[in-house]
Amino acid sequence: MKIISVITYLSLTMLLGGCFLFAPSAEKTNRKYLPKAPYDVIIVPGVPYDGKHWSEAMRNRVQWSNYLYKKGIAKNIIYSGSAVYTEYEEAHVMALYGEALGIPKEHIFRDPRSEHSTENVYYSYRLAKKQGFQKIALATDPFQLNGMRQFIKKFELPVDLLPIIKDTLLKQDLREPTIDASAAKRPDFISIVNRQSKWQRLRGTFGQYICWKEEDLKTKHLRKKYGDRIEP
Repeated sequence: MKIISVITYLSLTMLLGGCFLFAPSAEKTNRKYLPKAPYDVIIVPGVPYDGKHWSEAMRNRVQWSNYLYKKGIAKNIIYSGSAVYTEYEEAHVMALYGEALGIPKEHIFRDPRSEHSTENVYYSYRLAKKQGFQKIALATDPFQLNGMRQFIKKFELPVDLLPIIKDTLLKQDLREPTIDASAAKRPDFISIVNRQSKWQRLRGTFGQYICWKEEDLKTKHLRKKYGDRIEP
C-alpha cells in the first residue's frame, strides 16, 4: 500500500510539473480574459496568517484583488479559506485587509469552508452562483492558478483566469495596512497537520473531499465517480 501511495504521489507531482511547464504566461492569460471584464466577482484563495503580518503570498493576492477591483475589472471579491494551518480564518483575515485597502465591505464576500486549493475554487464558485453572479474569475498567483487550470477544465466550471502580473503588482502601494484580526480567530481550532496525514492533504489538494452539487458533475462518469459525495 505504501509503495502504491508513493508511486501515485510521484505521478501526481510529475503531472503538476508538466502543467506548470507548458502553461501560458500570466500576461498571455490576462490578454485572453481581460477583454471579458468586468467580472461580477473574482475568487481569491486563502493563505495562512500568523497573527502578526501578512505573508508575501497573502499580500500579493489581496493587493491584486484590490487592483482588479479599483480598475473596474472586478465588481466583487470572494476571499476563500478556512482556519487551516493557524487559528486565523484566512478568508476573514484577507477580507479585513481588503477593507483596509479601501474595498467597500458590501463588495466583499467570504468562503470560510475551504481547506484546499480545489475547494477554494469550487466552494467559492458555488457561493458566487448563490449570490447571482454570472461572470466569475479566479485571481491568484500564477503557480497556484496553473495548478487549478486542469481542475477547472476537467469539471467544465465557468471560471476564467486572471493570474497576478508581477510587474503590474510592483507598481502598486504594497505597504501593509493595520488590521485587528482577533475576530478571525477560530476558538475550536485544530491544525490540519494534526487532522490529516501528508497523503490525506495531497488528496485534498486534488479535490478528493469536495462535496459536489449534482448539476456540476456534467458527465455520467463523474456522477458515478463522485456519487458518494453529492450534496442534496
